[in-house]
Amino acid sequence: ITDLLAVSDLVEGTVEAANAKAPKHPLMEDGKGGVAVKGLEEVAVANPEEIFDHIRRGSAKRRTAETLMNKQSSRSHSVFSVTVHTKESTPDGEDVIRCGKLNLVDLAGSENISRSGAVDKRAREAGEINKSLLTLGRVIAALVAGGGHVPYRDSKLTRLLRDALGGKSKTCIIATVSPAAHSAEETLQTLEYAHRAKSIKNKPEINQRVTKNALLKDLQKEIERLTADLTATREKNG
Repeated sequence: ITDLLAVSDLVEGTVEAANAKAPKHPLMEDGKGGVAVKGLEEVAVANPEEIFDHIRRGSAKRRTAETLMNKQSSRSHSVFSVTVHTKESTPDGEDVIRCGKLNLVDLAGSENISRSGAVDKRAREAGEINKSLLTLGRVIAALVAGGGHVPYRDSKLTRLLRDALGGKSKTCIIATVSPAAHSAEETLQTLEYAHRAKSIKNKPEINQRVTKNALLKDLQKEIERLTADLTATREKNG
């Protein structure tokens, strides 16, 4: 997992920036039944335009490449998360805070390597994309069948999207297809994918409202955890 919003000391557009390897960010349990991405950049915004600016900045850094099937083929999935906090006051004057999260997910399309002409690095990228989409398909199939094991942990993508797939959130899926005759096989697969996903039953719940003091306590614990991680990293790297 790479952070498309991370601030780099290198100047964008230079050879050094192009050749630099982006640091990887591991997934970890958040202690609340979900997952979090360690070391991910989180930016405070004041209005919708600032959100769109960050989306554009992240999209510009997303890796794409030309194949025989697509001049700008995405070589990775992309997840953009917006966390919203609202504050209300109770009749006795206590501040109550409610938190919500919106995930905007752009999945790279499945790729037939023999038709796309992908080789070497591009072929490996296509293989990883197809593997994660296959796992997502297995998760969807397991949720629709019900009662059995759901392989969320088989892919980073499905671990991140767990709450959107059979969880407590509302989910909307947009399937994009091509009208071209030579893409009929991919179009049919995409429509079957979407049809299965439509059968998943989520159970949306309103996020629990927490008092300001309780939220501050959670944030303090998060700061302590991040401080411990930073100290451990510094000791490891000398």
